[in-house]
Amino acid sequence: MLGDIGRMLLLLRQALASLPRAWRQRAKVFDQLFEIGNASLFMACLLSLFIGGVLALQTGPVMSDRGVTSFIGGMVGLAMCKELGPVMMAVLIAGRIGSAIAAEIGSMRAYQEIDALRTMNIDPVDYLVLPRMIAISVAMPLLVVFSTLIGWMGGALVVTTNPAVNLSYVGYMNSLGDMVDGGDILNGLIKSLVFALIIGIVSCHQGMETIGGPRGVGRSVTKAVVNSIALILVFDYFLTRIMINL
Repeated sequence: MLGDIGRMLLLLRQALASLPRAWRQRAKVFDQLFEIGNASLFMACLLSLFIGGVLALQTGPVMSDRGVTSFIGGMVGLAMCKELGPVMMAVLIAGRIGSAIAAEIGSMRAYQEIDALRTMNIDPVDYLVLPRMIAISVAMPLLVVFSTLIGWMGGALVVTTNPAVNLSYVGYMNSLGDMVDGGDILNGLIKSLVFALIIGIVSCHQGMETIGGPRGVGRSVTKAVVNSIALILVFDYFLTRIMINL
């Protein structure tokens, strides 16, 4: 485990050192960015809509019984932008994009294509890792913002159509606006950027470390998804502790 962490940090350092040469790989960055958005946007909408709806469905009647219905919008808004939006989107991206990155790079490693790149004096970090790291780091915050807005709308839809909750759409949005500020949204964006780096570096590392042919590719994909989700949850705790104390 410690060896894997060290190699991932070394790969991250190499990717950061390659940033000045990122302009040369701009076409691959845009291709990866389109692929991430195209593969994730619909699922992000669906997931966020129902997460926001479930939050409102669970909290609405309870808060209505206690006479604090006006706080429902704020609670849904804070939960989506600070916690559920970034974390659930990171889990989705880890399972959908992280696995694809690990499989693609792992297949190239298994069939010695990465060795061929080195033979042609092409740095695999520049050619394979850097475009994916940049693309996922740009796409993830954008998807989180989009999913947060959809989640808010899902909560509004459930609240305004639930007879057990006496709250209008205007009241829901006023509550959300009173309790959610720019700092809360920035909190979620910082988390999403950290999660994107985790997914990118773990997936690329597992792909670059693949051995053993097709079976090795399968193992790398599994390890990439599991390790990414585990690190996302661990870092989520520590990031939350840090941001609460700021």
